[in-house]
Order: sequence, then C-alpha cells, then structure tokens
Amino acid sequence: MIYVSRKEHFNAAHKLYNPDWSEEKNIEMFGPCANANWHGHNFELIVTVKGQPSPDTGFVIDLKALSSLIKREVIEKVDHKNLNLDVPFMKDKMASCENIIAEFWEILSPKIKAIEPHAELHSLKLYETPRNFVEYFGE
Repeated sequence: MIYVSRKEHFNAAHKLYNPDWSEEKNIEMFGPCANANWHGHNFELIVTVKGQPSPDTGFVIDLKALSSLIKREVIEKVDHKNLNLDVPFMKDKMASCENIIAEFWEILSPKIKAIEPHAELHSLKLYETPRNFVEYFGE
C-alpha cells in the first residue's frame, strides 16, 4: 500500500461556546477560545490517500486533481470564513477541530473515489496551531 499526501492551508475564525452553559462555565472550559468576538487560526490540512499505483500513470491519485478537489469542496467553503456562522456544514455544531475534521471526511471520502476508484481516503490531519492538531481515520 502506498500513501500519498497533499497539504492545503486556510484561515478561519471560530468560537468554542456551548449555548447550554453559562458564560462563566464556557470561559472556564474554553478560556479565550470562547471569546465573544471570535478568534482565528492559520489552519493546515493534510489529506492522505492510500492505494496501489495505476499501471497507466504510476500514481495512486493525481495530486493535481486531489488538490483541486480539496480546494473546491473544502478550502473555498472555509477560507476567510467564520466557521460558526458562515459554513453550512458546521451549522449547529461545536466548531472544534474534532468536529471540523469529521465534516471534512464526510465531504472528501466519497469524492476521492470518483477521482480514482482504486484509491481511498486514509487520513486527515488538521493543524490548528503548529503544536495542536487532530488526526482522523474515518473510524
């Protein structure tokens, strides 16, 4: 099995806030991430696809096609947006990295098969900061 990855970048704002909790409890749990006026990040998204290279191209997946897919289906929808307010697939969801990456998986996984039927999405890694990231394998 060969694993091929593509890294993309986006900027977005969000707020971690549970509307069922008091302001005090939200501040206690989320600290400055519960800021009433939002906060932003320079996110990095790494998409890893697995499969066997095509005998015709030698590729697991055409990285140009993968990049176009990621940009069209994810990056254009989240870049320079407020994840809580501007992104339909995050409506009524806590805009944590864990929830964001699960939504990205739901969007990308079936569309990767459309590009290359013998390849599949292996993992997503979303960096919120250089030291904080989540990784998801669709499980």
